Amino acid sequence: MPRPRVYVARRLPDPAMVLLREHADIAVWGTDEVPPPRDVLLRESAPCDGLVSLLTDKIDTAFLDACKNLKVVSNYAVGFDNIDVDAATARGVVVTNTPGVLTETTADFAFTLLMATARRVVEADRYSREGKWQSWMPMLFLGQDVHHATLGLVGLGRIGAAMARRARGFDMTVLYHDVVRREDLERELGLQYTALDDLLRRSDFVSVHTPLTAQTRHLIGAAQFRQMKETAILINSARGPIVDQNALVEALRARTIAGAGLDVFEVEPIPAGHPLLKLENVVVAPHIASASVVTRTKMALMAAENLVATLGGRRPPNFVNPEVWEHRRT
Repeated sequence: MPRPRVYVARRLPDPAMVLLREHADIAVWGTDEVPPPRDVLLRESAPCDGLVSLLTDKIDTAFLDACKNLKVVSNYAVGFDNIDVDAATARGVVVTNTPGVLTETTADFAFTLLMATARRVVEADRYSREGKWQSWMPMLFLGQDVHHATLGLVGLGRIGAAMARRARGFDMTVLYHDVVRREDLERELGLQYTALDDLLRRSDFVSVHTPLTAQTRHLIGAAQFRQMKETAILINSARGPIVDQNALVEALRARTIAGAGLDVFEVEPIPAGHPLLKLENVVVAPHIASASVVTRTKMALMAAENLVATLGGRRPPNFVNPEVWEHRRT
């Protein structure tokens, strides 16, 4: 029986590559620096039974129609807004992701952004490296306290809840807004459920942890920034388009809010010369919230295991569209 063919859209940590090679004939995009161009992704995936995709790879109706042999798209991410799941389901293509494994690491980084922005660490680092530091000064790089401040969580999934647990160590008041109320976590963590408008008005830090959907695109825009405190800081480690980036630039320029810590952007990579990059009151990171050695390796193994299981006729551990599997079995 011929071995399945698999295209891997970016080189993964070695343990995952070893696992994939044990079970399939694989081809891999040749550089880590940029994703495969659309035409290359289409050409290489068309004869394949499986694809390991990244959040930079757009798997839409046209792609799926051009790659009729695909049985599974294994997304190397917890989010899957890069994939038209309905189109995949309609064509019987299994879609999987990597949930859970990156929760704590991503929450660590979101809280890192919060701390770094609040205490102006990047500005102070640059100031010191440029030889501008002449003396201790009472007013030098005054920032915002984190302890006993109010944190507003927009979304209380796994990562949002992990942020709430970290906030307890700083004696923060934690508000949250979500489409699903979590009274169990309210009791466990002392959280307060509130409307989004109220959360924005009361919070010293607003941290975004909701998935990107049609309903959450530009959930945070000009009107929302006007509701926030002038001293407030926005943190986004979820998906860039949840925040209206143009409105954010204007809010930061006008000091409508005090600052932002960002790991995600509407267009990635953020273009050189973008107005955000010219502002001092924003910390910019290149989408690295899950980027620890252990976590990225676990994610890669999970993606490989999802793909290998599906191609081997076994139910994959992490489904996005389980109805495809149930339909195959009936």
